[in-house]
Amino acid sequence: MPTHLWQKSSYCGEGESCIHVAAPAPGTVGLTESGDPAGTVLRTTPTAWAALVHAVKAGLPRD
Repeated sequence: MPTHLWQKSSYCGEGESCIHVAAPAPGTVGLTESGDPAGTVLRTTPTAWAALVHAVKAGLPRD
């Protein structure tokens, strides 16, 4: 994925490793870690990503 598509998480503080998110293609959400931006990219669906974001914002317990 081109680097200009990546957006840094709004929950990242200064100097911390952060999650970066991109939409490389319709129906796909890509996630990577800023400590290794050329490393592994996790790909998921927009529906699964939205469910995760909702759970995190709601403070729901993990399974």
